[in-house]
Amino acid sequence: MSAIAPDLVAEHELPRWDMTPYFPGLDSPEFDSAVQELEEKVAAFEQRVSEVPPADAPRETITAAFEGTLALANDITGRALLVGGYIYAFLSMDTRDAAAQRRFGQFQLIGSRLAKTDTRFTSWIGTLDPDALIASSAAAADHEFMVRQSRIAATHLMSLPEEDLAADLTLSGGSAFGRLHEDLSSQITALLEHDGDARELPISEIRNLSADADRTVRKAAYDAEIAAWKQWSTALAASLNGVKGEHLTLAARRGWESPLAQSLFQNSIDAATLDAMMGAAREAFPDIRRYLRAKSKALGLETLAWYDLDAPLSASERSWPWPEAVAFVNEQFGTYSDKLRSLSERAFTERWIDAEPRAGKTGGAYCMETRDGESRIMANFAPTFSEVSTLAHELGHAYHNLCLKDASPIQQRSTPMTLAETASTFCETILRKAAIASGTPDEQLSILEGSLQDALAIVVDISSRFLFEQAVFAKRGRGQLSADELCALMHDAQLQTYGDAVEASTLHPYMWAVKGHYYSPDFAFYNYPYMFGLLFGLGLYARYQADPEGFRASYDELLASTGSADAATLAARFGIDIRSSAFWTSSLDVIRDDIDTFVALVDARQGM
Repeated sequence: MSAIAPDLVAEHELPRWDMTPYFPGLDSPEFDSAVQELEEKVAAFEQRVSEVPPADAPRETITAAFEGTLALANDITGRALLVGGYIYAFLSMDTRDAAAQRRFGQFQLIGSRLAKTDTRFTSWIGTLDPDALIASSAAAADHEFMVRQSRIAATHLMSLPEEDLAADLTLSGGSAFGRLHEDLSSQITALLEHDGDARELPISEIRNLSADADRTVRKAAYDAEIAAWKQWSTALAASLNGVKGEHLTLAARRGWESPLAQSLFQNSIDAATLDAMMGAAREAFPDIRRYLRAKSKALGLETLAWYDLDAPLSASERSWPWPEAVAFVNEQFGTYSDKLRSLSERAFTERWIDAEPRAGKTGGAYCMETRDGESRIMANFAPTFSEVSTLAHELGHAYHNLCLKDASPIQQRSTPMTLAETASTFCETILRKAAIASGTPDEQLSILEGSLQDALAIVVDISSRFLFEQAVFAKRGRGQLSADELCALMHDAQLQTYGDAVEASTLHPYMWAVKGHYYSPDFAFYNYPYMFGLLFGLGLYARYQADPEGFRASYDELLASTGSADAATLAARFGIDIRSSAFWTSSLDVIRDDIDTFVALVDARQGM
């Protein structure tokens, strides 16, 4: 099927990650032993938490109980990260893997016990005087942010029996629905029909064709994708209703004003910060639409269709085979620091990365910390600069994990999503700036356009996802939503954000089915943190350009502290007021400058 860009569809010689440094296999004696040890540690944690002294006990008694329990909690957290991550690595590679599914179910039961005990630990900390505890305990002082956050979280707990019941029920409720979405969405295939030929492809490969140079291929892939999501929409709508229903019920029972209020707490920001950022984003919509109109002009189109958003500006756009992508990432990371380059080289040589798209594999990309500053990265690589940028993004997460190496496991896990995107955005920016500087004029235009695609996704599309999720919560509180109703809400959210720069009849009403972030049982509004990360990262990059040496001296410390303070406190260390719209506007001005350059390049190319 030569018309369908074989370089994007065919099998690649791409790496698969190596998980053997941790355990020989899911059914190995070594892994059995690790699971058993984790269960024993959880049992000891349960026993210890059941014996904590009352708040009016002598201070030395409370201090000793806190420090012993915290040490055990940190030990368990580190073990659970490795065991759970190891299982999920196999499950995300092939959601049909029966052994991985079985192990995941086993781990969920352990996780449920751990969640119940964590809740009891949090509840107990909430009864203590945080200032007195921090003054009497070096461990508490080192975990001050966790202690103070626990004090607040404790005010939003149901009774302990109710919390226990919620932890048990989520296994067949929100967590089960989230699992169902991931299993279904990773196994969906779509029939691609083009030029008299037809081919059944995994949905991840279909979505990669959105970047094909041939518009007829993009249109065929879009039609195939929409048909596939529609076919599975009833089950996926049930999953979304289940997850969002659980969020609403538990947020209300725990005394949160809304799931959004709970999300802000989880992300260590406040409503003033969110309002300032989202308001600045709305003001940038007209500029983003200027970019879209310039792209439509460059493609010779009256108006862009949805399937044109990722279209390359030239059929001869540079291909980025895997070896070239690896060499470029290593080289450009080295321009920042030896430490960053060393991290990326280690990730490639020690096979931390699974890059090959294949049937049964979860879509998208992610990075997970395993142990001792190590990570594993999942990708679905295609030879485009966009995918090279994604690789840099995930390696940025791995660098963040490396910087957190000496933090306690609890502090590592306490990094909110808003700050978790800082290093990834920064690394993407390093790569993009270098690619633009070293490219031919056509490559510069193409890479700049890719950067603006990312800005579109983060500023406009994330805004649409945020509006959609707000609307879903508003309506879900009054009853179940059908797939058609979800599609209508998504279409409306896209109209509000993309405006008339994209043909309304070609918008993607099933994006609620595509994006797994909607189905997280633990986090509502798994969207605006990405906007925060992009704009905060751009602001940090500007400071790096102004003072490279001074920035390097404090940047790693910032990354190492992301689980130890709220976002406003950490931002203030760089002189940033995240509650002010001025900061977010200044970051968006970087994007506006890129849009001005892009529009000028398009006009020049067309002789205007």
